[in-house]
Amino acid sequence: METKILTLEEITRVVEGELEGDPGIKIKGVSGIKEAKEGDITFLANPKYEFLIDASKASAVIASRELRGHVPKPIVRVENPSLAFSKVVALLFPDVKRYFKGVHPTAVIGNDVKLGKDVSLGACSVIEDCVQIGDNTIICPGVFLGYGTSIGADVLIYPNVTIREKSIIGARVIVHSGTVIGSDGFGFEEVNGMHHKIPQVGVVVIEDDVEIGACVTIDRARFGQTLIGRGTKIDNLVQIAHNVSIGENSIIVAQAGISGSSVLGKNVILAGQSGLVGHIELGDNVIVGAQAGVTKSIPKNIFVVGSPARPHNEAKKIFVGWAKLPELMKEVSELKEKVDKLIQRKAKSGKTKNHKK
Repeated sequence: METKILTLEEITRVVEGELEGDPGIKIKGVSGIKEAKEGDITFLANPKYEFLIDASKASAVIASRELRGHVPKPIVRVENPSLAFSKVVALLFPDVKRYFKGVHPTAVIGNDVKLGKDVSLGACSVIEDCVQIGDNTIICPGVFLGYGTSIGADVLIYPNVTIREKSIIGARVIVHSGTVIGSDGFGFEEVNGMHHKIPQVGVVVIEDDVEIGACVTIDRARFGQTLIGRGTKIDNLVQIAHNVSIGENSIIVAQAGISGSSVLGKNVILAGQSGLVGHIELGDNVIVGAQAGVTKSIPKNIFVVGSPARPHNEAKKIFVGWAKLPELMKEVSELKEKVDKLIQRKAKSGKTKNHKK
């Protein structure tokens, strides 16, 4: 892997930071704060881990401007250490990803296909009729683009992605390997004990700046469209059903599942393995905790956890109650035993009185 060597002065200028230390120190690598060695630059996003700096062998640290204590090594102070560190990684490793340039001779291209400038089509990619691909887009080996699909500019589609007919992909979208976009929605009608398939004739629309992880499935709509809003980021192994609408800048974490016709607002977060039933709405800024099961609509700005999902403060009380159940059951058992003994004593006492009479 080819790397560059940068001085701390150059790095500070790129990340628009404040340098404390020798500007001439040379940086040739990046690493985590525990794993770093001499010549590496690392970062500290959370000030509570400041104690790790002392033991780190890194030649320099990128940290928050809020970190004002003494730091025993050169430090670059910035507003967002994680973002700044990402910029440094891109600078030091400019050629991490290499792709075939141009159209590979084994690529299959249909009729009436429109390719923009500097489009790359990898080996064994299949581009069906009437597909449009924007400038600088990279289609890696083994990708399938169905009839009438539209792909925007500066898109990166990794190997073995399937994008079925008439899907619409915006600009600067990234789709990772194994993902299927535009598969049929799961729609069947039961008649006389038989499941009859309902035609799914809608499309999938992916807006600009979306990133979709590996092995994600996004179903086409029965009618109309399944929509992924601008700037949304989707982790691996996510299922998005037909006619779902996801608002801008949302985060969908691994193994989440969204049932058909659900509507998510802007900036929604679904944590790992969370699930939504169909035909509900989540307002803007809703957060759904890991493994939560959402069974009804949620207003904006609410954080829910549990299954069925409840507001976090309410759910915490329930979780505390669950934790006390073994103790509570023991107390109930002891109370029952005492009550039984009292009943028995009372019964014996009543018999004794009757006998004396």
